[in-house]
Amino acid sequence: MLQTERLILRRWEESDAEELFKYASDPDVGPIAGWPPHQCADESLHVIRTVLNRKEAYAVCLKTDGKAIGAIELKLNGHTDMTEREDECELGYWLGKPFWGQGIMPEAAGEMLRHAFEDVGMKKVWAGYYEGNSKSKRVQEKVGFRPQWKSEDVDVPLMHEKRTGYVRAVTKDQWQWDRMYEAAKAVWKERRISDYVTCGEVSAAILSGSGRIYTGVCIDTSSTLGICAERNAIFNMITNGEQEIKKVIAILPDGSSGAPCGACRELMVQLMPKQYKSIEIMMDYQQERIMTLGELTPEWWIS
Repeated sequence: MLQTERLILRRWEESDAEELFKYASDPDVGPIAGWPPHQCADESLHVIRTVLNRKEAYAVCLKTDGKAIGAIELKLNGHTDMTEREDECELGYWLGKPFWGQGIMPEAAGEMLRHAFEDVGMKKVWAGYYEGNSKSKRVQEKVGFRPQWKSEDVDVPLMHEKRTGYVRAVTKDQWQWDRMYEAAKAVWKERRISDYVTCGEVSAAILSGSGRIYTGVCIDTSSTLGICAERNAIFNMITNGEQEIKKVIAILPDGSSGAPCGACRELMVQLMPKQYKSIEIMMDYQQERIMTLGELTPEWWIS
C-alpha cells in the first residue's frame, strides 16, 4: 500500500467491483483512454480478477473512506508495448469523473513515480495518451514526463479503431532533478531580516548519497559573515549526519540555474577529495544542461 497526503493506493479487491463499475461504466472515462465502458458489475469483477490483479496495479482511494475511485498501474515488461527492458515500465491510469479537476491523479502519479524509481528499481517510466485526451496529457506534464514522439494511425484494439498517439517518458535522473528544482524553488524568496542582513536571493538543493534532498538559501550581510546557498544546503546535509553529495542545483536571482562559486566548489572538493569529480551540477535546468564538478574544477590545488 502507498499513501499520499489525500490518497491511499492499495491492491484491488473483489469487493471493489461495484465501485469500479460505478466509474468505469461512464462513457466519458474509458473510451478516451482506449477501452469501452463496463456493461455490468460482473464485467468489472472480471477485470479485477484478470487485469487489475497485476503486480503493480493499484486502486486509487481517498483516505476519507478508502473506496476505489480510479486505477493506476506500473505496467512492467510483458504488459506494455513501450519497452522491452526490465528496468523500464509504463504508467497507466484513469479516474472517476466526479473527481476530475481536483489534482488527484497528479498526486497519485507523483507517488507512483517515486515508487517506481525508489522501490521498484526502474530507470525510466513511459506514458502515453491519445489525441484529445487533454486531461491525461496535463497529468503527465505536471509530474515531469517529457515528449518523445507522435504516432499516426495507432491501433486501439479494444475500441476497434485507429487514433493519433503521443508518447512521453521520464528517467530517474530527470525525476531527481525535478524534485531538487521544486525543493530549491520552495525556499527561494528574497527577505530582509534586518538593516544588515538579507537572504533568499539564491536558493539551492543538494541530493545526498542516501537520496535525501537538503536545501539552503544565501545569507548576505554587511560584513563577510554571509554564506552561499549551496554551502548552506551542504551544512544542512552535514548537520543531519550525511557527507556524500550526488547532485547540486542553485536557483539564481533571475530564476535561472547556474554554477556554484569558487568557495562552494572548494568546499565540495574538500568534503569529497577522492570522489568530487563525479558530483553533478545543473548548469541550465530548462535546457537540462549538466556538468560534473570535475569538469568545472579539473585540477585541485592539493595534488
